Amino acid sequence: MQQAQRLAALAVRCVLDGATLPVAMAKFAPAEADAAGRRRALVQELAYGTLRHWGTLNALVTRLAAKPFSDPGLPCLVAVALYQIEHTRAPAFAIVDHAVSAAAQIARPGAKSIVNALLRRYLRERVALGEAVRADPVARYSFPAWWVRRLQREYPQDWAAILAAGNERPPLALRVNRRRATREELLALFAASGVAASAAGDAGLIVEEPRPVPQLPGYADGMFSVQDLGAQLAAPLLDAHDGMRVLDACAAPGGKTTHLRELADIDLVALDVDEGRLARVRENLARLRLDGPGISVVAADAAEPGTWWDGRPFDRILADVPCTASGVVRRHPDAKWLRREADIAGFAQQQQRLLAALWRCLAPGGRLLYTTCSVFREENDVQIERFVEGHGDALRETITFPAAVHREGGQLLPSLPGASHNQDGFFYALLRKA
Repeated sequence: MQQAQRLAALAVRCVLDGATLPVAMAKFAPAEADAAGRRRALVQELAYGTLRHWGTLNALVTRLAAKPFSDPGLPCLVAVALYQIEHTRAPAFAIVDHAVSAAAQIARPGAKSIVNALLRRYLRERVALGEAVRADPVARYSFPAWWVRRLQREYPQDWAAILAAGNERPPLALRVNRRRATREELLALFAASGVAASAAGDAGLIVEEPRPVPQLPGYADGMFSVQDLGAQLAAPLLDAHDGMRVLDACAAPGGKTTHLRELADIDLVALDVDEGRLARVRENLARLRLDGPGISVVAADAAEPGTWWDGRPFDRILADVPCTASGVVRRHPDAKWLRREADIAGFAQQQQRLLAALWRCLAPGGRLLYTTCSVFREENDVQIERFVEGHGDALRETITFPAAVHREGGQLLPSLPGASHNQDGFFYALLRKA
């Protein structure tokens, strides 16, 4: 535990200094350094959990400490230990003892007494300390103050639930590859291997005890993909049929690309500006047995059709555009602390540029599905309303969602535990070209 605490604290510090959590994990707990994966799994649990609740934990650390820390990694170590005390089953005495030992490795031997005193004080005063920090919205909700204010303004009825959902552990959701198996067959295969799972959505499963995905039965045979239930709605909403020419404009890492290929025999172009991330698209297509004739994987900027488009219009376009990722923070808690409110306007400009360029590539009568994993209206409804007003040939169609999908218009609201359709916060708008 001691080494996991130390590495998690260093990863958290790395994120607070500006790195993404995957980059920090690769630096301090690379997968290849731990063949069994046990330590890395614990480091990941501690780093992700600490950042998920960073607002509260940081407020507690600040209240506990009488003066500034000598090393920037020490407050992160204390926060990791507080996360363990509050959110894991590890014994408090073991958490404290291991954190004290880790302090000497992060800073110096003298740091052990500081960490020991702070954690033992917390154990004595945890109720009073918890109540004291709740007056601060950042500590109470574990989101930046600007984020809380924005959701309060945009979702006066649902803002608290959206924030609470963002601090929950996400489920392990899978999508069955219907070209390789039925959902019933995959459930039976899981049951025979002792993997508890249940059906969810149209073609999804929720695995009750998350585990490394490559270890699940059927993975190597391409029987399923990892994909949130909210994201699984995209391909069916686009309604592509056999023989259609389809563009997935921001394809990496390939979840929606592969879903489109599973549903219909289409002529598909999978486009992404990042050549490195397109490797994941190719890997997913190959594992699912969906590669081959009829699909092109292209590295190019979707907003510059002149560099990649052959002039033949598309019947369907999926525009899963870059965004703040504010709807998927339960999976990417670092985004809460890396994003700034000013970033929203920058993403909105990028989205406008992509929409305008892709619209030129759509055939008359064709449909474009605009989607983000954001809950901020400026990236979603405001974006679409502005686009429709400026394009006389753009008609916004009504989308019919499954009854279990909790939403407000085209905005899927992130789920709290127990939801029958446990989803991230996606947005969908379907446009038809007159």
